[in-house]
Amino acid sequence: MTDDAEPGPDRESDYERELERKREEKDDFFGSHPQSPVPPEERDDFDGLSYFAAAPEYRIETVADVHDDPEPVPMETTADGEVRYVRVVTFRFDLGGETHELHGYRQRPDDEEEPIFVPFRDKTTGQESYRGGRYLELHPEGDLTDGETVVVDFNLAYTPFCAYSEAFECPLPPEENWLETAIPAGERDPPVSESQ
Repeated sequence: MTDDAEPGPDRESDYERELERKREEKDDFFGSHPQSPVPPEERDDFDGLSYFAAAPEYRIETVADVHDDPEPVPMETTADGEVRYVRVVTFRFDLGGETHELHGYRQRPDDEEEPIFVPFRDKTTGQESYRGGRYLELHPEGDLTDGETVVVDFNLAYTPFCAYSEAFECPLPPEENWLETAIPAGERDPPVSESQ
């Protein structure tokens, strides 16, 4: 989760090439895989997801505040339901001259194999990105430690499956994860017709 190497032009080029490769893989999955969230009748016309340009500056070093006694956080869903998560970590970072916080959640706080779920809204939500917010998933190696530096890459922010089909029910970012800044990185508003 930590990244101590100094950034540079070659490093950024490698990063952007790898990001483009991941995006091409995802587009292939969405366009043809049986488990794609894009309805089968729309896959022939699917030309790929819409993305913000790669922005290495939105690959941000954050400081982790790990919660020893995680608190439950109920999240509303796109189908008017509710799902229960627990807040396991808070990430603090500086962006645009201001300090921001995002919280990370798990449904099973003691399961180190479960990714840390970071749903969020920002000032692009409902305009340039999906109106229901976007998600990040972090995969730490072992336990996070308090004060650890963690790289949060907003270029990997993705749109939940419910944007493509009513068959999916997705958690909505809780208000504590509404950022008062724009994050023009990651996936943009879906190019296919939304079902909701």
